[in-house]
Amino acid sequence: MTATDGTFLVTHADEGSATLRDVTNAQVFTLSENPGVEAGEVVEGVLEPEPPMEVTYEVASLRDQRTIPVERVALEPTAQAKELAADQPVGELTTRERAGEGELHVLTVEEDGVDAAATEVSEDEATVSRAARLGVDRVEIRTASGVVSVRYLPD
Repeated sequence: MTATDGTFLVTHADEGSATLRDVTNAQVFTLSENPGVEAGEVVEGVLEPEPPMEVTYEVASLRDQRTIPVERVALEPTAQAKELAADQPVGELTTRERAGEGELHVLTVEEDGVDAAATEVSEDEATVSRAARLGVDRVEIRTASGVVSVRYLPD
């Protein structure tokens, strides 16, 4: 096997090992030693398989290690998000690139399901993984009646 250079979400970490998932292809890597990472962090670097069996990996280089905050804010979705939601049925998702960097995701939900949907998005590993893949620094969740807006934003 060869070395893997990429961006990874730490899905599990304890004193002795860690499990990382590549944010671009979802490949899972088990590290034989924990290089000081914690579950939920995003790391960028190079992983190398350990001989002789090459089933576990070690960190050859670590370029970046960070946490991407996912926050629910007390602001209304933008006018653009509300317009997108108005044009789609309940249960649908629309994705738009933001001017500059990042993305906007707009979900339409039942009016009584807004809080549950926002909580689900904020607790889902896929939200942080997507943010890492997009190269953004934070995720902002806004809600209104029947609308959940997820903004992937630069710092």
